[in-house]
This record gives sequence, C-alpha cells and structure tokens, in this order.
Amino acid sequence: MFNMDTFKTFSRAAVFGAVAVSAIALAGTAKAAPVQLFPFFQPLPPLAAPQPFQPYQPYQAPSYQTEPSEDQDAVETPARFRRQTVAYATREAPGTIVIDTPNTYLYYVLGNGQALRYGIGVGRDGFTWSGVQSVTRKAEWPAWTPPPEMIARQPYLPRHMAGGPGNPLGARAMYLGGTIYRIHGTNAPDTIGKRVSSGCIRLTNDDVSDLYSRVNVGTKVIVLPMTERRADLGSATR
Repeated sequence: MFNMDTFKTFSRAAVFGAVAVSAIALAGTAKAAPVQLFPFFQPLPPLAAPQPFQPYQPYQAPSYQTEPSEDQDAVETPARFRRQTVAYATREAPGTIVIDTPNTYLYYVLGNGQALRYGIGVGRDGFTWSGVQSVTRKAEWPAWTPPPEMIARQPYLPRHMAGGPGNPLGARAMYLGGTIYRIHGTNAPDTIGKRVSSGCIRLTNDDVSDLYSRVNVGTKVIVLPMTERRADLGSATR
C-alpha cells in the first residue's frame, strides 16, 4: 500500500537536491565570467604617468637677412664681358673711365698701356649719347626715382623705389654730372652686352661694386658715340 508520508519525504529531498545542483552551477558560472550588473558603464582608462615639467620657452622668430645680398649675378656672363685686364692704348690719365658704347665695354684706365675692361649694357636705339662728364655722387644700393620723361613713356613705372635687390639700379650707382644718367648695377645681369636701357650704363652687381671701390667723386668719364642716331644729353634715364 502506497505510503503518503514516504512520498512527501522523497519529494522534499529531490527538490532540495535540484536547488543544490543549481546553486553549484551558478557558482561555477560566476567564477568563470562574473556578471556585469551595469554593462553600459565602461571602465576608465589607466592614468598616464605624469610628465616632467617643461619650463616656458618664449617664441623665437626666424632670423632674416637685413642687408641685401650683393650676390645677384646668378646668370653666366659670356667670357668676353667678364672683368679682365687688357691692353689699352690711350692718352687719358689713370683712373679715367671710357665708355665704348658701340662695343658695350667700359674701360677703367690703369696706365702703362693697360685698362680694366668690364662688359656693360647701354642705351637702346634712340637713347644713346656721348660726351665728357664726371662722377658727381656715389651711392650704395641706391633708391630709384624715374624722371618725368621716363614716366611719360612708361606710366606703369613706380614713382619711387627703395634700394635693394629688386631695384633696377642694382648694388651701386655713380651719378654723371648734372645729367640723369648713371653708371649702375642691375637686377637683370642677362642684359649685359645688350642695348636695352634708356641711356644709363649698367654692369653686373659684382662688377659695379668693383668699379665703385676704385672710382672717386670727380673721376672723368668719356662716353664714345654710336654710329646710330642718339638722344640728346639729359633726355633719358637708366
């Protein structure tokens, strides 16, 4: 005959065993992978080690060249226009400058049948001139103020330009008498040996600096004529 008390005792034992097994299983799972109660919170990254203190360093502006460089003659000058000592027969005294306009040479008379010869650029057709003048003023890195005659021909020119590498008068200038002509350097060394100016005599910056160091105020300057037509003295510039 079925015993109810025995059945109840067996049932309670089975339930207790099932609960025990479930508890053991849950404990094992918790050890393997702990349950995150709040998965939307992310752990903070590890703090970086403190960096050593760096004292304040004031800003240092890059240095710039304040004086214009005299090395402007990057163009290769043809050999015959390079400065050189040559034989030159003349009755003029040493220290005289002779401008050979047709051949685009400037001679600085040394004496004893010799002269220093420089290649030059001269006035274009209609703007050459001839005569005897003297150096009345010298200037390093001269400013340029085109005269009214030149402004009338080329109204786009600046009314004044400070001296420097971009100035068409170049590194040095020697002013001739009361005229508007000068012997000067150039920022276009490829024009040496050509007839492109408005009457002034141009040399490379290196050559004009060399000539400048030899010439004094009062130096005699002889400008030989061209066989072509030429402008009247004082009617053109550079």
